[in-house]
Amino acid sequence: MKLFLPSARATNWLLVIGFCSVGYALYVRYLVIEQSAFGLTCDGGLDTWLCTTRKVVSALFNYSVFGWTAFAIALLNLLRPSIVLFAAALAAAGFGIVLYNVALSALAVALLVLSLARRPPEPE
Repeated sequence: MKLFLPSARATNWLLVIGFCSVGYALYVRYLVIEQSAFGLTCDGGLDTWLCTTRKVVSALFNYSVFGWTAFAIALLNLLRPSIVLFAAALAAAGFGIVLYNVALSALAVALLVLSLARRPPEPE
């Protein structure tokens, strides 16, 4: 029985996607959201793309969008394993873990690990 296992090239791309996702989420969290001076500047009327990013990420965090997205995509990947779904769930889970949606994102990572024990879909 052959399991769903990404090739070496796909694994390298998954590593790049995961590190970039977590890296950008760390940048947004520690240099855009949590810096009080930057927050006061944005609240004072500065209209840059970083201030827009701060507003959007804060709004998405309030509704746990990153966690729910990661969970939904990981569940789809568990049902029908695919590299594209795996990469999308990995990126969303990386954002969710760093940006305060830890519980659902960790559950999504667990589903991603479980999906590696599934057989890939049969070609049609």
